[in-house]
Amino acid sequence: MAMSFFDQFASSSYLGIPLIAIAIALPWVMYPTSTSRWINNRLITIQGWFVNQFTSQLMMPLNMGGHKWALLMASLMVFLITINMLGLLPYTFTPTTQLSLNMGFAVPLWLATVIIGMRNQPTVALGHLLPEGTPIPLIPVLIIIETISLFIRPLALGVRLTANLTAGHLLIQLIATAVFVLLPMMPTVAILTAAVLFLLTLLEVAVAMIQAYVFVLLLSLYLQENV
Repeated sequence: MAMSFFDQFASSSYLGIPLIAIAIALPWVMYPTSTSRWINNRLITIQGWFVNQFTSQLMMPLNMGGHKWALLMASLMVFLITINMLGLLPYTFTPTTQLSLNMGFAVPLWLATVIIGMRNQPTVALGHLLPEGTPIPLIPVLIIIETISLFIRPLALGVRLTANLTAGHLLIQLIATAVFVLLPMMPTVAILTAAVLFLLTLLEVAVAMIQAYVFVLLLSLYLQENV
């Protein structure tokens, strides 16, 4: 019974087609595309306003060299929010509950920021490993600690996104199972539990959006250190 709760995170296939591939490709089909008209409809206008506000807020601390990442960051943000939100619907699969997918996003992007820093300003990039004014006996220890923390960054990005979404889905399934079990025996308790389930679902919607924003925000902070 305990293992069945984790079946929702298994990447299943249908007619030989992996469902994770469909879940990754589907969000891009759902967004409306711009037309050749001078005035867009309300949906496209709201979509453009959201992307512009997010991009301007994200790129504000960066210099002009970091603005080249604006399209990539905005696309990643919209993509993560969409698949996180679609994963809350019944009979759906959430790709971001897979650590392999999240690490596939985190490692290349983090490595790109490190390579940019080592290429453009190697002295400053290496200077982050040793804070200014460090006592001489602590220099080897701090260099080792800062190097380990540098390589832990992509792991922290992937694990944070995976753990938050997995924990939320498990809590929703556990409380929903409790509602169905308690309904015939204790209807009042079941109704109160259903109210908690509704509030938890609203919280999980917020977590789905916040975790996508945090993922992209941390990437922008890593980029800010290296441009």
